[in-house]
Amino acid sequence: MISRRDFLAATARSASATASLALAPVSVLASGTPSSRAALADWLAGSADDLAQSAPRARYWTTSALAGANCVACHTSRPDPAKVHAHDPATVRCLLCAQRCDIRAGQSGKCRARANVKGELRSLVYGRPATVHVDPIEKKPFYHFLPGSAALSFGTSGCPLRCRFCQNWELSQSTPGDLEAPFTSAADMAGAAASRRTPVIAFTYNEPTVFTEYLLDVAAAARARGVRSVMVSCGFANEAPLADICGSLSAVKIDLKGYSEEFYRTVCGAELQPVLRSIKQVARSGRHLEIVNLVVPTLNDSETSLQGLATWVAGELGPDVPVHFTRFHPDYQLLNLPPTPVSTLERARDIAMAKGIRYAFVGNVPGHPGNHTYCPACKKVVIRRDNFFVTEMHLKNGACEYCGQAIAGVWA
Repeated sequence: MISRRDFLAATARSASATASLALAPVSVLASGTPSSRAALADWLAGSADDLAQSAPRARYWTTSALAGANCVACHTSRPDPAKVHAHDPATVRCLLCAQRCDIRAGQSGKCRARANVKGELRSLVYGRPATVHVDPIEKKPFYHFLPGSAALSFGTSGCPLRCRFCQNWELSQSTPGDLEAPFTSAADMAGAAASRRTPVIAFTYNEPTVFTEYLLDVAAAARARGVRSVMVSCGFANEAPLADICGSLSAVKIDLKGYSEEFYRTVCGAELQPVLRSIKQVARSGRHLEIVNLVVPTLNDSETSLQGLATWVAGELGPDVPVHFTRFHPDYQLLNLPPTPVSTLERARDIAMAKGIRYAFVGNVPGHPGNHTYCPACKKVVIRRDNFFVTEMHLKNGACEYCGQAIAGVWA
């Protein structure tokens, strides 16, 4: 099985990569393109006829130049009327995620996927999938959503976070100009899933909220063809965009990267509370929800962190949300750390189950018994997995075929 890194390296060497969705992958690494926000600003400033100018207008932003602009959208509190406050009409405030970037003309937000082009916020990644694959749904991972299904999976460039352990950093930390990604319409993407008979489209690999406009259009086109959509996310979206996103999806997997504000700030370049709020919002939306915690040695594997995470999930979400404790492998900026000991993952799973979480899993450890789904009543294996593949199913109408206990999930 080819790794994500090997795939990207192979596509970078291939001069014949094609944009056809009948074949995947669809992207190659471009040369001489910007690799930082400063370089991206220079690139945008000199792009009279390229991506920046053709990029569609984004949703979820504001500026003082807009008629009827609401000051509270940009300020945490109303400006003091006794003080003179001058607005910069050329600056836009992105309202998509909790970074709430103020973006000057010719610059991008922290995600690098959205830029201020002549006073308008535009999506530089709309219709620009940088990689497309057909994956098992278990690879996302979704363990209790249509197990055994195939998912047409794609992502673009960009992410609002800066996780030092990112396993897909080649995509998430790149800029739109780093990757040659030929335009693919939402209808063509949905058609690719239908033609391949994949019942699911998965928005994944980088952070899907940075291409929200494209996500919504693809999901609508897919729904018209009877294809469901799911998202793999860091959960850093603001409430209004996330409500629109949830309305278009059937399932969401959120990475709860740790249970410490310090960990989120120093290792991820983000905040914990917006993620917790997003998780609760998804749960209230009625969409199928699963959570992943990548357990990183010395950074988020303390007893306090694991206990806190399990307590929060059990108390706020209930016992039936599947939680995956997955193994870290050295990558990106944390090549100095060892892989997570399997015993640490087992301890995390035991803690979760002791808190009442019924479906806790050990991830990224092929062949481990913690990969299987067990009936919470009779304790027998109802879904047996080998790596990313289902090898046995013992469910009947969503219940354990041995004792009749209902198993939470989406099965048909």
